[in-house]
Parts: sequence; structure tokens; C-alpha cells
Amino acid sequence: MVLGLVVGVGTGLASIWMLFLSSFVGLVAFWWLIKNANRLLYETQLGERQYSLPPGDLGLPFIGNMWSFLRAFKSNNPESFLDKFVSRYGKTGIYKAFMYGFPSIIVTTPETSKKVLTDDDAFKPGWPVSTMELIGKKSFIGISYEEHKRLKRLTAAPINGHEALSVYLKYIEEIVITSLEKWSKLGQIEFLTQLRKLTFKIIMYIFLSSESEPVMEALEREYTVLNYGVRAMAINLPGFAYHKALKARKNLVAIFQSIVDERRAQRKSGNYYVKKKDMMDAMLDVEDDDGSKLTDEDIIDVLLMYLNAGHESSGHTIMWATVFLQANPEAFQRAKAEQEGILKRRPPTQKGLTLKEYREMDYLSKVIDETLRVITFSLTVFREAKKDVKINGYSIPKGWKVLVWFRSIHYDSELYPNPMEFNPSRWDVNF
Repeated sequence: MVLGLVVGVGTGLASIWMLFLSSFVGLVAFWWLIKNANRLLYETQLGERQYSLPPGDLGLPFIGNMWSFLRAFKSNNPESFLDKFVSRYGKTGIYKAFMYGFPSIIVTTPETSKKVLTDDDAFKPGWPVSTMELIGKKSFIGISYEEHKRLKRLTAAPINGHEALSVYLKYIEEIVITSLEKWSKLGQIEFLTQLRKLTFKIIMYIFLSSESEPVMEALEREYTVLNYGVRAMAINLPGFAYHKALKARKNLVAIFQSIVDERRAQRKSGNYYVKKKDMMDAMLDVEDDDGSKLTDEDIIDVLLMYLNAGHESSGHTIMWATVFLQANPEAFQRAKAEQEGILKRRPPTQKGLTLKEYREMDYLSKVIDETLRVITFSLTVFREAKKDVKINGYSIPKGWKVLVWFRSIHYDSELYPNPMEFNPSRWDVNF
């Protein structure tokens, strides 16, 4: 009887142990499968080519490397995302990852970046579909190199040339002076918010000849929502930033369509007269060699893109330049002395800033260049391999996304000694 109990207990324990072991092995196998799913799905199909891929990790299915990427860029140390690749795989300048839902190659050196950006036989624009849905399929980021050149040539006319720049300089100077006087009477202000309003007002005038406060406020609200969505994961469900951004784009398109329709009606009436053409007029008038004109979709996507740049990047750049100058008295004094020197050389009869004076602002130009380097407002651009490509001995498979990582280049200590330091004088040397 005792023997039977012992045998029974032993058998029961053995069964429990086997069940535990089987469960453990199953969990390990399941975790291994999940962890390697992206590699099995995207790398093994490459055959021998998988062995010449750059070092890196494709991460978990669907998510890939996005959690660590978003976590890094919401922290005080955004460089930590790429630092992990460098510490784990060495400073190869090229890594594989899984970003924005695609197997991707990240390039981080000037040489590899130049290859990816200039070789149009091997690479094409490769922005994620989710981003294209927000920015527009006819914007500069989503079209071919030839189409990009065409659109840039057709739409840049009203903001190019000495006469055009002189006209806008006068308006810009007047509105900046007015804004500064207004801010000085308000006491404490939210600087970035006011700068956004200022730069947005300027770009609205240049592109639409509009100074309408209601239109500007409506556009600002929608652009704020849109840009949150551009930086968020593409989850198109109610409550998520991307879903809200899609609605914001729809509202922006409706606003711009009404502006285009109104301008067309004004021009058709025969009573439309302006002293100068703005961007809207230029895009309505311009023709290709074959006589074809830009469609409403072309015009709206270009307007949406340009005005967004005026709303976001310009305001942020001015804010950071101001912050850096305040924190660096020597740079501030040098920039101030340059401006004072320009004023001293100005003839007594002259009123207002001239294009010649603007071009004399050599040090201030370096302040802006250094600000753009330090803040790196545009984190990356997306390309896509049109065919299998070899770079630095590594394979980039056809169809994979390629991310040119500007931030890594701008913070490379071999290119920029003490890269975290704000130093406009480093631009005394031509790179």
C-alpha cells in the first residue's frame, strides 16, 4: 500500500513536472517565434543575401523598433535610440531595423547618406503610406525626382528674384516690428506660440496674400492636430492622434479648396487685380511645355506643405536661435555687433531693410545654420530601394525602406568637434 502511494505520488509529480517542462518549452518556443518573426518573414526569403545585411535587429512583429524609438525621442536623450545600435553592433554607419511598419536600413554617415539621396537609379521616395495620407500624395516628399524638379520650378517663381524678395522683406520687417512692439506691452508671453503666429502670418501673406485672422486661426488649429499625428504611430482608431490628424487634413483640404475656388471665381469675373502675384496666382497661371496646368490636388498639397513648414519649422528655429544666443553671451554680442554695423553703414535717407543688408548678415546666417544643426528639426527622410544595392559591403534589398538619419550626422564628433556645443563659428570652415 505504501509502495503504491509512493509510486502514485511519484507518477503524479512526474506528470506535473512534465506538464511544467512542456509549458516552459512551449513558452520559450513561442517567445523565440515572436522575437524572430520579422527576421523569418523578411530576411530568410532573401536567401544568401540575408548574410550580407547590415547589423541590427528587426524587433517584434508590427512594432519593430518603434517603442524604443518613441521612448528615446520623448526623453531628454533622443540619441539613446541609435546609441544602442552603435554599442551593440559597432560604428558601422549602416544598420537594419523595423521602422514605421517596414523592414528598414538606417544610414548615419555623410557618405552613405549622399549615396542614398543622390542615386535616383537605385532609390526613390519611400515615405510611409500613413505619412503620405497626412501630407499629401502630390507634396514634394511623395513624388519622383523629375516631378519634384518640375513642381519646384513651377511653384517657386513668386518667392524668387531680387524684386520679389525686396517686396517681402518690407512686409516682413513691418510685421516683425509691429509684433515686437505688441509683445513688449504684454509682459510675459508664450514665446513659441507667438512666433508660430508671426511666421504663419508671414507665409500666409506670401502664398495667399491673406491677412485674415479667422482663416489663420482655423488653419493653425488644424495644423497643430495634423503634426501630432505625423509624429504618432499610425493607429486609425477614434481617440488616437493619427485618426484625429486624418480628420484635420480633411478639414485643411476643405479650407484650401474653398480658397482656390474663390480665387478662380475672382479671376474669372474680370475684376481681379493685384500689384504682385502670390503663390496662388503663380500656380493657377503656370503651364508645362505641353500647356497643361496644375490640378487643384497639386495646388492644395503644395499649399498644405509650404504653410505647414511656415507654421512648424520656422517658429521653432527662431525660438531655439533666441534660446541659444541668450545662453551664449559671446555669440549674442557678435551677432548684435554685426546688426549694429549694418545700421551704422545705412544712408540717413534709407528707410527699411534692403536685400543688400540682408546679405551682409554673415554671422547671423551661421547662427541659423548652427541652430538647425543642433536641433535637427527634420529627423530623417525616407527612401526606398528600387533594386538590390550594395553600400559599404552591405546589402540593401529591393523594396526595403532607407532612412537617412540626419541627427546622427549632425552629432558626429569627427565632423563637428564638441557636437553638443552651440558654436556658430564652426561654420567659418566650409564643409
